Amino acid sequence: MAQVRADGVDLFCESTGTGDPLVLVHGSWTDHTVWRPAIQADLKAGFTVVAYDRRGHGASGSPPGQGTRRQDEDDLAALIGSLGDAPVHVAGNSFGASAVLGLAARRPELFRTIAVHEPPLIDVVASDPAVLARLQPTMTSVDAVLDHLRKGEDGPGARLFVEEVALGPGMWDALPQETRESFTAHAQTWLDEQSDPQWASLDLDGLSRCTVPVLLSRGTQSPPWFAAVLDRLAEVLPRTRRTAFDGAGHMPHVTHPQEYVAALTGFIREA
Repeated sequence: MAQVRADGVDLFCESTGTGDPLVLVHGSWTDHTVWRPAIQADLKAGFTVVAYDRRGHGASGSPPGQGTRRQDEDDLAALIGSLGDAPVHVAGNSFGASAVLGLAARRPELFRTIAVHEPPLIDVVASDPAVLARLQPTMTSVDAVLDHLRKGEDGPGARLFVEEVALGPGMWDALPQETRESFTAHAQTWLDEQSDPQWASLDLDGLSRCTVPVLLSRGTQSPPWFAAVLDRLAEVLPRTRRTAFDGAGHMPHVTHPQEYVAALTGFIREA
């Protein structure tokens, strides 16, 4: 266990294993513990796995005022710098995947490989009416979640997000108690993330200059608009590989850890 100082904030991180560094960037509503199923499924075999709490999550600092995804990107850069081993392998999920790609568009030299699962970068497909139509049911659910959280109803908001946005009906009760508690505890941080005007945008021109290998993944049970986002990213990234986790949704490292680890480690070794 360690802390890394980044722009006045202490980031809590945990390392395990030996080998090349592999940094894991969690999504919204959770903290570094969400990676434990994957780590326990032998992700640490051959890698020094570094999982950390993004600012406002877990044991990391939570500064006052509106946060931005750009801060998360800079935090990741500081963490990679603290390892002294750049470039490194980095895997991100959801909002964490968006932060990884945002940093890759500015600092591609920090990355050896990149693996991202379903970054919710809706701005990159906002000009496509067909995609927007597929996105509408998700946005209706997101608006309902936001309404709960603005009223301070964090528990109901978290359940609604899991069942109608992220993982599907009935999945709230299927999650480990620790994960459900984490979702509820981080509800207001997600509300803050959604208030950042740039949370869903990406510098595609900058990303097109990132020549490191990138794995783009999705779950077959996730909303179809995620596939459209990945299609757009694949158009601009020079070196991509695609994979889909059969029967999985937005968090395959939690629900299908063995399959996730096999895909990630296979990609890294081939790259």
